[in-house]
Amino acid sequence: MSEPIIKLQGVWKIFGARVEEALRAISEEGLTKVQTLEQFGCVVGIADCTFDVPRGEIFCVMGLSGSGKSTMVRHINRLIEPTAGRIEVLGRDVLTLGDGELRRLRATQIGMVFQHMALFPHRTVRDNVAFPLQVQGQPKATRWEVSQRCLSLVNLDGYEDRFPSELSGGMQQRVGLARALASDPEILLMDEPFSALDPLIRRRLQEQFMTLSAELNKTTVFITHDLDEAIRIGSRIAIMNDGRIVQIGTPEEIVTNPIDDYVRDFVEGISTLKLVFAHTIMEKIEEYKTRNDEDLKRAPRAAHDVDLSGLIDLSTTTDQPIVITHGGTDIGVVDKSTLLKGIKGGND
Repeated sequence: MSEPIIKLQGVWKIFGARVEEALRAISEEGLTKVQTLEQFGCVVGIADCTFDVPRGEIFCVMGLSGSGKSTMVRHINRLIEPTAGRIEVLGRDVLTLGDGELRRLRATQIGMVFQHMALFPHRTVRDNVAFPLQVQGQPKATRWEVSQRCLSLVNLDGYEDRFPSELSGGMQQRVGLARALASDPEILLMDEPFSALDPLIRRRLQEQFMTLSAELNKTTVFITHDLDEAIRIGSRIAIMNDGRIVQIGTPEEIVTNPIDDYVRDFVEGISTLKLVFAHTIMEKIEEYKTRNDEDLKRAPRAAHDVDLSGLIDLSTTTDQPIVITHGGTDIGVVDKSTLLKGIKGGND
């Protein structure tokens, strides 16, 4: 994993008049969120949040309403001041930045996309996208050139002179994404950007966003309450509850090894066919050979990163076990029994 460009260490946000007392009591007595509210009249927004995001990753944060995910993401660009903890962005301690440095960081290196884009109704699509560059004092020719390029990236060529009221909800979200890309930031913070859209439009925008993110190598923290969306988009997923990060892992890890009942309830009913891979369920080839004397030379081969769906398709064409390979080397075996256990949700 590459060097992280976003780092949160032990970040807390407590709202109220007796913040220091509340934080001390939480640390010393282990007060819950409810107990903190009862005893101190303080609301715990986020509690001891720690994670790193390497360059180019889409890091999804999900949880129910009130879990703290939107509060957390606003700490990264310091729209919200933390009560305690450390926040680093691109190697800089965000909490030490003065007002001018913080404005430059937000304007040039961090783009933010909200659920409700708040586009300027009196500005054209082109001028909405160009607005961050106008704030930076860029000349009009540059602003329009960049705006046109960003609109092309989100497939809105031909809509430059339209106003937001003339666009559908999905198109307005694409304008918002183009605006966030206009200053060519290294980091994107996306707070439930597609949640208000119809399912079909949402899926199309998710696919377009993933393509753009890979193409432009943007590092993204993506907030969502939809596990399907998190699984589809995220390189890793962090699940939050009552302000705390409960579990961080790849979609496969989250679905196959939920850490507690809260996460288990989230992943219940999620199909594993596209999430679990051969290297997870296979038996090591040496162990398989000690129990079986069959010749595997003519057995079908599959790469270590083939998912369950692909293994099922291959297994229907043969009665032999499937040999799993990596870099041209046989490393494991998946037979019918192993495959059925994988589909069921376990490989023990």
